[in-house]
Amino acid sequence: MADVAVELVLRSTRVITPEGTRAASVAVAGGKITAVLAYEAEVPAGARLEDFGDDVLLPGLVDTHVHVNDPGRTEWEGFWTATRAAAAGGITTILDMPLNSLPPTTTTDNLRVKQEVARAKAHVDVGFWGGALPDNVKDLRPLHDAGVYGFKCFLSPSGVDEFPELDQEQLATSLAEITGFGGLLIVHAEDPHHLDAAPVVPGPKYADFLASRPRDAENTAIGNLIAQAKRLNARVHVLHLSSSDALPLIAAAKAEGIKITVESCPHYLTLTAEEVPDGASEFKCCPPIREAANQDLLWDALADGTIDCIVSDHSPSTADLKTSDFSTAWGGISSLQLGLPAIWTEARRRGRTLEDVVRWMSAAPAALAGLAQKGAIEVGRDADFAVLAPEETFTVDPAELHHRNQVTAYAGKTLHGVVKSTWLRGAQIADHGTPTEPTGLLLERQN
Repeated sequence: MADVAVELVLRSTRVITPEGTRAASVAVAGGKITAVLAYEAEVPAGARLEDFGDDVLLPGLVDTHVHVNDPGRTEWEGFWTATRAAAAGGITTILDMPLNSLPPTTTTDNLRVKQEVARAKAHVDVGFWGGALPDNVKDLRPLHDAGVYGFKCFLSPSGVDEFPELDQEQLATSLAEITGFGGLLIVHAEDPHHLDAAPVVPGPKYADFLASRPRDAENTAIGNLIAQAKRLNARVHVLHLSSSDALPLIAAAKAEGIKITVESCPHYLTLTAEEVPDGASEFKCCPPIREAANQDLLWDALADGTIDCIVSDHSPSTADLKTSDFSTAWGGISSLQLGLPAIWTEARRRGRTLEDVVRWMSAAPAALAGLAQKGAIEVGRDADFAVLAPEETFTVDPAELHHRNQVTAYAGKTLHGVVKSTWLRGAQIADHGTPTEPTGLLLERQN
């Protein structure tokens, strides 16, 4: 360590590395990890020591599914509040979804608008997904060349008019174009025909809403996507999986060598349909939160690798859009600041480890997006960290969240895992839930 111009040493009895958890000292210089050394390693002259004792030092989380809604719908969220919430929750990198902002990220001009808005507001590093629409096939390669990390599409209505869905022919056309330049398509997979055939009953009953978004809608859409990916040898990613019935299809596709990855989200893995009160549309999302037995199978799929990663699908809105009528309330759950403790609370109950959580919420999302500098405490990576007290608990108070609108399905829940601090490229960006000034960078795909 003495031979390196080390600026900072972070020390803990529990450091989560790709090789496992151990007592270690992590050396940082120029915003990068330069060494992972023995716990007792000497601190060089001029370097600052941060000793976290028995609190766990883990790599900063990477959340590849965040709806920031900026510009255009900043009363719903915005880069300032979203990235503050991320920093407070141990997340050091987010990828912004292309819709719910005005304009959507569907052309290079629109991407530049969004980047300029985000530049001075980012408390964490921010990258961007592009969007695949029926009429923007010509814009996909330019967006790829401009550095987006891939392209999102819907197979059923998105909920906003400016981001229409793709039918199967349009999906094939866009996927062929994206595959031609080695890109990634990420897909909201619900089949519109199954949704159209499902009953829609206005009112406050969660059971009625659940019946309106049947599992078959997910299963059919995912089956069709797998067929398209196989035919084109394309790379695809299934967003926010909620239906456990689709898991055998996905596992078989992976075994066959089809290039498919899958995410799920904290709300599907920690909340159940049985606990959703009627009228409580803070629990509404699409696809929906399903039953406890379904959730058990999702956890099994995380354990065996059928599901690759966990990301938030943070999709906020103003409180007035969360009416008690499930058929008309805005669908989306705000969890950006709470994902780590929510998942850790359930993971520990199920006998999983923090190493598992780091794999699902940091390493795997970084790998999905090709963020080679993120996702691990390893020499050469960015010095991005979260410090977690995993045995401590807290009760969720919406007023303490940094989201613009303090609407959350986790209100009043007691969770394990208190984020003590968050670090971005060796600089502390949040201390006991209080973010510092914005120092995040705008990221572009590098390969």
